[in-house]
Amino acid sequence: MDAPAYRRVLLKISGEGLSGPGGSGLSSEHLARSARQIAELHHMGVQVAVVVGAGNLIRGADLSNAVGIGRVTADQMGMLATVINALAMQDVLESQGVPARVCSAIGITALCEPFIRRRAIKHLDSGRVILLAGGTGNPFFTTDTCAALRAAEIGAKVLIKATKVDGVYSADPVKNPAAIRFNRLTFDDVLAKKLAVMDQSAIAMCRENEIDIIVCNLMADGVVARIARGERVGTLVTTAVT
Repeated sequence: MDAPAYRRVLLKISGEGLSGPGGSGLSSEHLARSARQIAELHHMGVQVAVVVGAGNLIRGADLSNAVGIGRVTADQMGMLATVINALAMQDVLESQGVPARVCSAIGITALCEPFIRRRAIKHLDSGRVILLAGGTGNPFFTTDTCAALRAAEIGAKVLIKATKVDGVYSADPVKNPAAIRFNRLTFDDVLAKKLAVMDQSAIAMCRENEIDIIVCNLMADGVVARIARGERVGTLVTTAVT
């Protein structure tokens, strides 16, 4: 088997990627599918860090509009929800024979260990998947920003954003069938055109640290493994178009 194109990857999975009917709750089918994608990378010898969102349980920005719930509290609730998703994924991965650890940016030592950079890298070097929960540990920052930050901290050269669409489009392909899918973009393109890839702080962090972003469809079986093998899948966001 050829060596994978990437030694270490950061996989960002949205909460909706784990959701049940209507985009809420947890789906055993979607959890199992995501775990299979991660397991394929693991069996290829790729070191895998995963950042999970929480949109299937709580969206802090939306919740903060509720009467009596401030933005900081709402974001803290969202951080806790990412821990729920990560714990679920940990058990599903281990049921498939893949060792995993949940590392949280917020202290919940009865349930998981804290995120400590050196310890997280040691887990990766020891063949464990790390599930990075709790966001950055701070309100007002998205899990996209968390994914970019953690990718930089662990030295990953690619951030795979697994969504429900097969790349980045000029407009919402659900609302506009004429939307064009991009195969390759620069970070400057994304910022200038305000394309819905990740939030601007995440894009800027990836650009500064030369971390490629690949947007792909999590629902397509084997797609993450194809990326790790170096195949052109989805949309690549990188420093310069060649």
